[in-house]
Amino acid sequence: MSSSVSLAFLGCILAASCTTLVGYPLHASCKTALTFGVSCDTVRTKLVSQINLWKSRDLCKINTPELNEKCLYAMVSSDASVLKATHETPLHPYIDDISFAFTTKGSGCGVEGYSRSRTWYAYLDSGTNYCNMNNLVTGSGLNTSVGYAETTSDDICTQYSSANCTRY
Repeated sequence: MSSSVSLAFLGCILAASCTTLVGYPLHASCKTALTFGVSCDTVRTKLVSQINLWKSRDLCKINTPELNEKCLYAMVSSDASVLKATHETPLHPYIDDISFAFTTKGSGCGVEGYSRSRTWYAYLDSGTNYCNMNNLVTGSGLNTSVGYAETTSDDICTQYSSANCTRY
């Protein structure tokens, strides 16, 4: 790595103010903005229900061709404004923290989603942090609700454009 890139990287880490250096966040994570044409209560209830449905290790289908990560979710807390959960990867003991912040938008709901690896050295994640949230949204059927939209990019969501949520 060139000395100028090394210094820029070190400066970003020390200042904790850089979001990207080479097209991704400096730590494996994902931010996404979601909108739904249903109430925030409905969105929150469906997400909590999906988290509770996907607690079991058996759902991971370890040692099969159907291996996936639609498993090992756990609720941390939920109130009218924020839902917090965790997701553990099935093959390694990596844990990601997930949060959804809800804002009522007329008769619909705006949601700021965030997922971040607890592993201090995590940089690339094969889109896992994106899939942590996307799998809950699609698993609960919220992606088919009227007015559903999602906004994110590689700049704020590690490996978003190459994420394989069937696997991760």
